[in-house]
This record gives sequence, structure tokens and C-alpha cells, in this order.
Amino acid sequence: MVAHRSLTEIFAAPLVIAIVSTVGLISALVGDGWWDAVSWVALGLPVLLYLLFIWRRRPN
Repeated sequence: MVAHRSLTEIFAAPLVIAIVSTVGLISALVGDGWWDAVSWVALGLPVLLYLLFIWRRRPN
């Protein structure tokens, strides 16, 4: 039997990643100092998640 997921369950993680990426882009444009650190972390998170999921899918 196939388990059906709601739209909230399907789009929750991509929405959070999009919001974090938007915060990273805005913080990169706003200023220097700790804004740079926020932008690096926020923009590095999607890349890190991508690599994590690719690594998990690789057959051993």
C-alpha cells in the first residue's frame, strides 16, 4: 500500500531551504562582518545537504 503524504509534508523541507537561502543572499548584500558569516552558513547549507543526500544514495 502506498502512503500518501500531504502537501505540507512534501514541501516543508524545500521551503525551509529556500528561506534559508534567501536569508543568505540578503545577508551577503546587506553588510560586512557577521553578515558575511551568516551568508556563508546559509548559502553553504543547501550545498551540504545536497552532498549528504548524494552520499547516502551511493551504493556501497
